[in-house]
Amino acid sequence: MHLEVIVLAAGQGTRMKSRIPKVLHTVAGQPMLTRVFETVRALKPERTHVVISENGDRFQSIFSELDVNWVHQSEQLGTGHAVLQALPDLDSEAQALVVYGDCPLVKPSTLKRCAVEGQDGVGLISAVVPEPYGLGRIIRNPSGNVEAIIEQTDISPEQCEIKEINSGILSAPVGFLREHLPRLTDNNAQGEIYLTDLVAEAVSNGVQVNAIQAIDYQEVLGVNDRLQLAQVERVFQQRQAENLMKQGVSIADPSRFDCRGTVKTGIDCTMDINVILEGDIELGDNVRIGSNCILRNVQIASDTIIKENTVIEEAKIGRACSIGPFARIRPGTTLDDKVGIGNFVEVKNSQLASGVKAAHLAYLGDAEIGTDTNIGAGAITCNYDGKNKHRTTIGDNVFIGSNTSLIAPITIESGSAVAAGSSITRNVNADELVIERADQRIVKGGGTRFRRR
Repeated sequence: MHLEVIVLAAGQGTRMKSRIPKVLHTVAGQPMLTRVFETVRALKPERTHVVISENGDRFQSIFSELDVNWVHQSEQLGTGHAVLQALPDLDSEAQALVVYGDCPLVKPSTLKRCAVEGQDGVGLISAVVPEPYGLGRIIRNPSGNVEAIIEQTDISPEQCEIKEINSGILSAPVGFLREHLPRLTDNNAQGEIYLTDLVAEAVSNGVQVNAIQAIDYQEVLGVNDRLQLAQVERVFQQRQAENLMKQGVSIADPSRFDCRGTVKTGIDCTMDINVILEGDIELGDNVRIGSNCILRNVQIASDTIIKENTVIEEAKIGRACSIGPFARIRPGTTLDDKVGIGNFVEVKNSQLASGVKAAHLAYLGDAEIGTDTNIGAGAITCNYDGKNKHRTTIGDNVFIGSNTSLIAPITIESGSAVAAGSSITRNVNADELVIERADQRIVKGGGTRFRRR
């Protein structure tokens, strides 16, 4: 099939009450129009044409890597008028499929069925919905054949009871569209050229209209305001959760889970409530993610535990690690196997070898830390001098006492120890103990005088 797709993306969407074009509002972290492009791409069309009315430079900048034909609709005179703008660019022998940039849930298989049904006439996608108000109704004759679509603004009281609605997605040969679309008028309540009037035009000319019903009506949910955007978001996330659960992931509550990227996962992983996954995520077997965690472009090996309220981004985590609660792992970090990162510990652009422990309240920035080294509570690497970042190198089996400041650039060699409360400015050799503290002064009676003051 020589298929060409027309994506209708014109209009600001005034009901969104936003300066952002409607189709650029996001679903799972990506513009709705991106989601539609992903679906359309699965059909492998010869060309994709996108009809826009404003913000042409903005659209072309955002989607500069896509091979699409941008079509400008100078006046928004209805969906039929929008398709007319794209028709001159279509191959006369092609099959046209019209989809909408604010309908991001439709599946490729459903679009393919529509395109096939439209090869010998007009194909469209309908759905039976529980609440059809505001949507165009499918009108069938006593034999069950489609004979018209009536928009809500033009509907009669009797037709209000019809629950089968038109999704707006339509397929027909380009030759048919070129012959019949120009015949449509704007004689309706909105004063617009409705693409849906093409159905009555086809019927009056003896052309078969084939309406296929979407298996799940949520596929054809469109977005006109922020309430509908939130509804579409939850449907999309439910699908994401279901796909992961089919792969062997346990999700405590799919209604409180968000995936805004791609996930590769092993078996027997578990995710508590309010987990957010963004970007490219890879999880090994038996990974446990606690509540309220955010993972962004992360690789986590098997048997690792991410405790609640932890944020990890642009990092690689080894096997059997324990991270959190309330930990932050920042970009450029690599943790080897069996690393322990505790509460309120932040690690940035650092490499921690196997067995490293930082249990409480530490900052490790621009550091390289050897195996089985212990970082005490309140210890920090002072990596920034106000102008440049400097690295800290710590060897194997080093003990860094609590409340220690390591002033980079600095090297702490293997087997050494730094006493609590020290501020270290020079390198420490292997197997040395370094203590750097001011002498403790005792003032007799000073406590009483201090309290009185």
